[in-house]
Amino acid sequence: MEQQDQSSKIPSGTNQDAIDRFKKLQQKEVSIRDIFKGIISQNTTSLSKGITLVESRQQKHDKKAQELIEKCLPHSNKSIRIGITGVPGVGKSTFIEALGNLLITKGKKVAVLAVDPSSTISGGSILGDKTRMESLVRSPKAFIRPSPSGSSLGGVAQKTRESIILCEAAGYDVIIIETVGVGQSETAVHGMVDFFLLLKLAGAGDELQGIKRGIIEMADAIVINKADGDNLKPAREAKNQFRKALHLYPLAESSWSPEVLVCSALKNTGIDEIWELILRYLEVSSNNGYFEKNRIQQNKFWLLQTIEEQLKNSFYNHPTIKKALSNQIEAVQQHKITPFAAARYLLSLSR
Repeated sequence: MEQQDQSSKIPSGTNQDAIDRFKKLQQKEVSIRDIFKGIISQNTTSLSKGITLVESRQQKHDKKAQELIEKCLPHSNKSIRIGITGVPGVGKSTFIEALGNLLITKGKKVAVLAVDPSSTISGGSILGDKTRMESLVRSPKAFIRPSPSGSSLGGVAQKTRESIILCEAAGYDVIIIETVGVGQSETAVHGMVDFFLLLKLAGAGDELQGIKRGIIEMADAIVINKADGDNLKPAREAKNQFRKALHLYPLAESSWSPEVLVCSALKNTGIDEIWELILRYLEVSSNNGYFEKNRIQQNKFWLLQTIEEQLKNSFYNHPTIKKALSNQIEAVQQHKITPFAAARYLLSLSR
């Protein structure tokens, strides 16, 4: 029926090529409009389609993705954004499932953007979070989207920031971003969330590493997971160690003193306390104006990041650069030119 309606708008006497172009144009416009309407109607299929479009690396999808984001933007910015990181094996997926299920019982809608490691060789990723969060994925109030991290900073998918906007437009109250947590800089995820939580294990040999400056400086809370059975006592000891370590750091700009808690995501203990802690943080940061200031700073950060990304993409997709790049690489490998001189030459071609 839809195609018949479109065809009826085509002027009579139009040649077949023009008709085909007209139909494709109409389909393209309807597609974006339908995806947007589906997203704000809280349709998860439309949300998945929208995120797939945003994540696409094909240049032909850039304009459509931008159009969709701009349509969703006025409906966004109404969620609590939580970043969760920790080394592999710390129990991030189990913890997120426990927290997500708790939030759903409190009437929240939860979106999980779980970034899986990508192979640096093949580019493939496991994308297994939906199988690990078996109970959460069955809830109609939960949306779990695994995305390959690719080569982006800190294991965060390049388009995660835009995916947040789509999820917020779809009515999700809490958005949880799970990072790979394999040692890369976590600055990227810290720059897109309101609350940053670091999961740790007791007796894993990294307590002293945690005392060093690094990711601990970004954490708004440290949670010692798997605090059950024989591991309960070591978890409490680790909690005390981290508490002492946190006293060595100056007070954050948010005027919030990071706290250390223990939990067992598997046994579902301590999860309520963690959520209450997050709510206390949000109250403190909202009252002193830091919450809004942080959101503004994040938008500035992502403006600059987007400019850098666009410049890089424009450079490597420049037809002249594409042709000259392989020649310059070969010249560098044969020691005919230095890497610096080759870079200067290639940059000069893009002007």
